[in-house]
Amino acid sequence: MGLQVTVQRSLRSEIERHQKQNGYTLSKLSELSGINHGHLSDILRGNRPMTIGQLDALTKVFGKPPGWLYELYTEECFARERVSRPRVIPYLIRCAEIGLHDCIQLTVSKLLDDRKNVGILFSVAEQLFENGKYKESVPFYKLVIENEKDSHTDRFAISQYRLFRALQGTDAEENWKALIRFEPYRNRLPESYQLDGLFHLKKVCFMLQKWKEVEKYADELRSLAMRVYQDELRKRKSGKPCEPLKTERHLVVYYGQGFLVKGVALQMQGLYAEAKKYVQGYADLGWFELLDDVGRREVERFKIWAKANLYTYDLLMGQTYILADYLDFLEKHPEELRAGLLTIMEAASKYDIDIEQILEKYSTEIEHFYDYNDQVNMVRYYNFRYNKVIYELKKGRITNALDEILRCLDLADRLKSQEAFKRCTALFLACASELQAMKH
Repeated sequence: MGLQVTVQRSLRSEIERHQKQNGYTLSKLSELSGINHGHLSDILRGNRPMTIGQLDALTKVFGKPPGWLYELYTEECFARERVSRPRVIPYLIRCAEIGLHDCIQLTVSKLLDDRKNVGILFSVAEQLFENGKYKESVPFYKLVIENEKDSHTDRFAISQYRLFRALQGTDAEENWKALIRFEPYRNRLPESYQLDGLFHLKKVCFMLQKWKEVEKYADELRSLAMRVYQDELRKRKSGKPCEPLKTERHLVVYYGQGFLVKGVALQMQGLYAEAKKYVQGYADLGWFELLDDVGRREVERFKIWAKANLYTYDLLMGQTYILADYLDFLEKHPEELRAGLLTIMEAASKYDIDIEQILEKYSTEIEHFYDYNDQVNMVRYYNFRYNKVIYELKKGRITNALDEILRCLDLADRLKSQEAFKRCTALFLACASELQAMKH
């Protein structure tokens, strides 16, 4: 008890010392900091605990760097051996935001003297994650996973899911490791989280080009979305008050994506006729009963994707006569241009279609094809360039093909994908063989 008072006085004495150095009266300090005069008086006398926001306000007044006196604030979070959630959670969040790891370590050590405080660490992690501080949330989710007694709690499963999400980046191998760690827990999540979990699992597998896994998660997503939809309908029709579904996207998105992504996975395995069967599953979702304005907009997007993918599958099955119609469609829907150019490039490399005029027309768009921070577009751009290597080889333009391989290797490096490297190497050997043949 005596130690606690000493620490509190130390924190307060530092503030009072700077108050005197700056010649501030209590009223002036209250005015500058925005802290209520009476509250500030009670704080400095030790009659009222200080919030981390109030300490930050005083820090600005005295011109000190963020985190000033944080090492002395720890004991504000503990009183009579009890934890103050309203103070410790904002404190740990601020420490994470400005990188004060020593303060975090000291506070966490005290919290974990009682394992019931794992919930506090979960709250910190959740608030950081929801505020977009994914990297900062990682250590707290790991602490929850390590210290949660029951691995079947929602808190444990959600922490596994959030950790999977927070660790996603442009490194393909690290993404795969994160997926493997989370995958066994996907069915333990609450249903709303399960929908998002499956949505992101299939997205990661798509970027890693693991098509069988994409199929599996797409099937699970489609089935779960229909079950949730039927449950939601029953709840609405019962007339009883019910909580709205808490998901990142509208429910119709998960259902439609289950069909769309299944088709894409089959397409990427060359199973175009089978892929085409799944288009009808998302071509017209107007029957969905739980549509609001957002849902109706999503339904319209699925209609456009359905038309685009029918063109895609027909073109990739060799129906090259539809190319002109497909180009007209892309003119009307420029948001589909990236995917469309990939389809056209793949079809050209496969069926020896001359697309020189198309490549020239969209040369600027192709050069700005992708965003380094968007993994899906990076994978799409890699596939575009990979197919362009084949196209150039068939045209006998070996130098151009080698230039394209260098682009592919750069993208494979950015994606940290061994599979992409292997495919590039095989094409490089094909180019080398062509060059050798030309010399003879």
